[in-house]
Amino acid sequence: MREEATYRGTVYPWQCDHVGHMNIMWYVGKFDEANWNLFARLGLTPSYLRTSGRGMAAVQQNISYKRELLAGDIVEVRSVLLEVREKLIRFRHDMSNVETSEIAASCEITAVHMDRAARKSAPFEAFISETALGLLAEPAMA
Repeated sequence: MREEATYRGTVYPWQCDHVGHMNIMWYVGKFDEANWNLFARLGLTPSYLRTSGRGMAAVQQNISYKRELLAGDIVEVRSVLLEVREKLIRFRHDMSNVETSEIAASCEITAVHMDRAARKSAPFEAFISETALGLLAEPAMA
């Protein structure tokens, strides 16, 4: 899967902290919005999650901040799927300043597919696994 746009937005003044750049809580929020767009591409749509009793839970998240984002900056998040296992996916988001094309932050997340009633991890449905495997950044070795 080449990196695909999963979020576009703007930094609003109220998202900036006392030193004038976007506060870390908003980076996390914009990455979270990108998550749901990526998940939908895999078949983990809101309707699937509602009707199946399944959910997704982040179990690890690492963010690297590289450049400041200021009020008025237009941002884009591009995402790539790095790993797919029976119950788990790992992916990376790169957030860039659209005007300068500079990467402002990167976020790598490991997420687990879960049965919401049992509160335990659950295998992906075959159609989700197949879609995800087909979108991997580097196809799995046979």
